[in-house]
Amino acid sequence: MNFLEVQFSLRGQTLPADHGYALYSAIKKILQEQKISSDLSPQLLLSSVPGIPNREGIIYLNKSSRFRLRCPAEQAEQWYRLLQNQVLDIRGHLIRLIQPRLTLAEHSEVLKARLVVFHLQNWNTQQAPSYFLQSCQKALEIHQIQGKVFIDSNSDGNLALRALKIREKNVLGYGVVIEGLKEDDSIKLQGLGLGGRKHFGCGWFYPAKEGINDI
Repeated sequence: MNFLEVQFSLRGQTLPADHGYALYSAIKKILQEQKISSDLSPQLLLSSVPGIPNREGIIYLNKSSRFRLRCPAEQAEQWYRLLQNQVLDIRGHLIRLIQPRLTLAEHSEVLKARLVVFHLQNWNTQQAPSYFLQSCQKALEIHQIQGKVFIDSNSDGNLALRALKIREKNVLGYGVVIEGLKEDDSIKLQGLGLGGRKHFGCGWFYPAKEGINDI
C-alpha cells in the first residue's frame, strides 16, 4: 500500500496532554458537519500532537507542534482539503489546522512509538511486559516485518508504561522502540502502525532522531 502523510501546522496555545480520543472525536464531528461518513477508514492513522508538558495534564504548543495523519495516497488530497483551516475543539482547547503539507515517510533503521496498545488479560502481573512484547512480535510477523522490539524507558529510567483515556476507561500500553528495520519494513511499519486504537494516536511510529516529546 502506498501512503502519504499530511502535516498541519497549528494555531493555538495548549492541549490536554491526553488528547488522543478528544482529537479523534473532533475530526469525526467535522465529517458529520460536512455530511461525510463519520466512520474513519481503518487504514487511517492519526498522531497525537507533541508539545511541552507542564506535568499537570497540559501541554504547551510550540513552533514544532504538528498534527499529522497517514492515509492511502488516494485519500490524501481529500484530508488535505477537508481539514485545512478547520478549528478543532479539544476538550475546550481550540486549535486551528493551517499550512497543510504532503510528505513521504522517511526510512529509519530505528523507529519509536510513544504508545502502543494491545488487549492483555493480565496487566497487573509481572509478566505483562513479556506478554506485551510477544504481542508486538506476533503483529510484526503478520505484516512480514522483521525487527527487534523493545519496551522504551521514560525519563526516570523505568519502563514507559502509559495510558490513554477513552471516555471513563484507561487503556494501558507501552512506549516501543523497534530496531534493525530494513528500508521497506521501516516504511511499511509507519504506514500500517502497530496494535490497536490507531485513530487515537496509538501505534504511530516515527524515526528515533525526530525526538518527539514523550508527553
